[in-house]
Amino acid sequence: MGLRPVDLARAAGISAQQVRNYLDAGVLPPAERSPAGYRVFDERHRQAVTTYRALGRGYGWDAAKAIMRSIHAGAPDPASVRVDAALARVDAAHAAAHEQRLALRATAEALEAVAGHPPDTVPRTGLRVGELAARLGVRPSALRVWEAAGLLLPGRDTDGHRRFGPTDVRDARLVATLRQSRYPLPTIKPIMDEFRSSGGADALRAAITAREAELGRRARAMLDAATALHGYLAVVSPAS
Repeated sequence: MGLRPVDLARAAGISAQQVRNYLDAGVLPPAERSPAGYRVFDERHRQAVTTYRALGRGYGWDAAKAIMRSIHAGAPDPASVRVDAALARVDAAHAAAHEQRLALRATAEALEAVAGHPPDTVPRTGLRVGELAARLGVRPSALRVWEAAGLLLPGRDTDGHRRFGPTDVRDARLVATLRQSRYPLPTIKPIMDEFRSSGGADALRAAITAREAELGRRARAMLDAATALHGYLAVVSPAS
């Protein structure tokens, strides 16, 4: 006996209208119609709904939709092609999560390295580019590149020359530490933004701890999602 939208909705804890929306969005496999014109769902659709919900919790709803649509799109194509496309999206999500972990670890290590460094003595007028570059062991051009990327925000004197105060020197030392770990400038930018907005080292440490916990919860959700996807693929493409 077929399943009704309300049956799928109850299984996933959503509304019957959401089930219809999922069908229209390609999240569910196509549904046949009864002689009376009603859509007829089966066990595949029930499992697709629960799989999509698990994927959404683990990988995010945009990625979950893309994964499910990859599986259901292009019915004339070989099933292995559709499955490979879906798994490639899963791999990309895991790779992104791994990069986030590495960036978070680098942030923590760089923060502790900077926090453990003796306070920089900075003249009241600040340091000029060449002076700061000499302290950090980098070229002056590197500081200009970092400024252009929004990593440093030095002030200017009346002649228009850059002047780096104590806070600017601290920021530059953090950037230099991250660059030594070979982190690209686009990766460092959100780190510096958070460092400034968090209110200092202690607040950033707390933010890092919270983010680590969040990544841990997401990793477990991704494991649950991968298990659900594995079970669904066994139903829709048992030969893959």
